[in-house]
Amino acid sequence: MDWMSSIVEEKIQEALRRGEFNNLPGSGKPLKLEDDSAVPQELRASYKLLKNAGVLPEEMQLRKDMVSLEQLLACCRDDGERVWLDRELSLKRMRYQSLMEARGWSGSASMAAYEDKIRQRLTAGDHEDGNS
Repeated sequence: MDWMSSIVEEKIQEALRRGEFNNLPGSGKPLKLEDDSAVPQELRASYKLLKNAGVLPEEMQLRKDMVSLEQLLACCRDDGERVWLDRELSLKRMRYQSLMEARGWSGSASMAAYEDKIRQRLTAGDHEDGNS
């Protein structure tokens, strides 16, 4: 153990003796860990940073917009609005495909799995992380 680790360990032990870790919120409950296994490994750190800042990666925002437009199209009865929504959806799809190709992710198996997870999350209405 190096000197810095020794100092840290000593501070933790002192705090334990003083009872500073007693009765913490969530004490005795399992940790709620995020499952980032579907996020390609090379993107995990940057996505975590964006998430903590409350910002969606561009491709995720595009996917979110595409899902919303698809849902609007499914219930749209006005032909003029339907044309506009369809045009917007096409533009979002083209931008998304262009972005995926530019980043070299269009043929990636891990990115395909990640896309599936994004779609499931967006269509299931799971908004517990505050980014939706």
